[in-house]
Amino acid sequence: QVQLVESGGGLVQPGGSLRLSCAAPGTISSILAMGWHRQAPGKQRELVAGIFSAGTTIYVDSVKGRFTISRDGAKNTVYLQMDSLKPEDTAVYYCYAIFRSMYYWGQGTQVTVSS
Repeated sequence: QVQLVESGGGLVQPGGSLRLSCAAPGTISSILAMGWHRQAPGKQRELVAGIFSAGTTIYVDSVKGRFTISRDGAKNTVYLQMDSLKPEDTAVYYCYAIFRSMYYWGQGTQVTVSS
């Protein structure tokens, strides 16, 4: 079992920034990948960003150049720095981890971009 604890969501104006954190127990190197999906009202959940154990990162096209995913192995934590936020980024963001071919999910954190 992998338990994930998220933090960092909130309300921000368009053009603003937020940083999400996702903490996982144990040795992060034993996890294949971590990252975030998001789900907006009435829409399907989509992958936002991910980082693999080797350090490779992936992003959905709509956030490239604005979001940055990183990790701190010493703290077993992954971060999503979100800059130049847009109203269409409004969603519940779910941290995920892939461990032994299974997906594990965080509790979700609301991100609202509105003036």
